[in-house]
Amino acid sequence: MATHGNVPLPNVWFVGAGPGDPELITVKGHDLMKNADVLIYAGSLVNPVLVAASGAPVKLDSWGMQLDDIVNVMAGHAQAGKKVVRLHSGDPSLYGAIVEQITELEKRGVAVEIVPGVSSLFAAAAALGTQLTLRGVSESVIVTRPAGKTLMEDQIEAFSRLNSTMVIFLGTEKLHEITRKLACPPKTPAAVVYHASWPDQQIVRGTVADIATRAKAAGIEHTALLLVGEVVGTEKKGHVKSYLYS
Repeated sequence: MATHGNVPLPNVWFVGAGPGDPELITVKGHDLMKNADVLIYAGSLVNPVLVAASGAPVKLDSWGMQLDDIVNVMAGHAQAGKKVVRLHSGDPSLYGAIVEQITELEKRGVAVEIVPGVSSLFAAAAALGTQLTLRGVSESVIVTRPAGKTLMEDQIEAFSRLNSTMVIFLGTEKLHEITRKLACPPKTPAAVVYHASWPDQQIVRGTVADIATRAKAAGIEHTALLLVGEVVGTEKKGHVKSYLYS
């Protein structure tokens, strides 16, 4: 817990719940969640099994709540000496919208501790049975999102020219639009992973040319990741054996 001098400050813990599988939360995150006095969780993005496992007397679904409402609830309980856990899906640092919450909490004299979580991008890579960086294929991973209500212009086309693995969040409803922007060859392997690590996980494989059509035919319209690059394919062209096993 943060202190000012030797005086403990009111504190809120931002915890990454992981990608969906309730066993993929960290031990630290699980302990905080289980022993919280107040749990504020990110709606249906968090597995209800985790919410049920928390012993918090107060549990609030933040879906539909305004920023000020969420912050006021967290600050009020923290200032009353309660252990407050804000449970985000995946890892809070990726599209978690946590900075604005932290800023407002700090204005109210409330300190914050962030507990990392397993991102859905890692769960998607596991589901595909691959690694995101692969010697001779791709040494880098680009994590991005398409333009939308909160982003005027994206860099998808420019990023797709870099011959790196791409993981695209928040774009399931725009797959055709996204794939039209991709400047990599149409035959580049691509995959859409729906609900990575959840019981209803679904994987659709294809290429840049057809992945949007394949995903639509499979009925995938939300809560999925698009992965693009040779690491997604079965051949993994250019792969050079790691020095680890040489």
